[in-house]
Amino acid sequence: MNSQLSAVMQRRGELVVRVASQREQLAEIGACLQAPLALADKSVVAARFLRSHPVLVAGVIAVLVIRRRGVAGMARVIWKAWKGYRNFAALKAKISS
Repeated sequence: MNSQLSAVMQRRGELVVRVASQREQLAEIGACLQAPLALADKSVVAARFLRSHPVLVAGVIAVLVIRRRGVAGMARVIWKAWKGYRNFAALKAKISS
């Protein structure tokens, strides 16, 4: 019984040393992955913010379009959209009557 208890205690000691070594390895791996995972978390937060604020996203896109094409280009786009809407409304009225 005593030799059996001694063997179990020795095995336990070996396992404790092994677990400590594995904890150190895991801590090193975690330290290496901390920055990429933090970036991924920030990206998820940003995506959720953009998804919950679609008007803000549309405004930013509109500003980018204005800056790229200028005010005249934006006026041209609005004019074409208005003409398209008028044509569509006229066609809809013609079909429904």
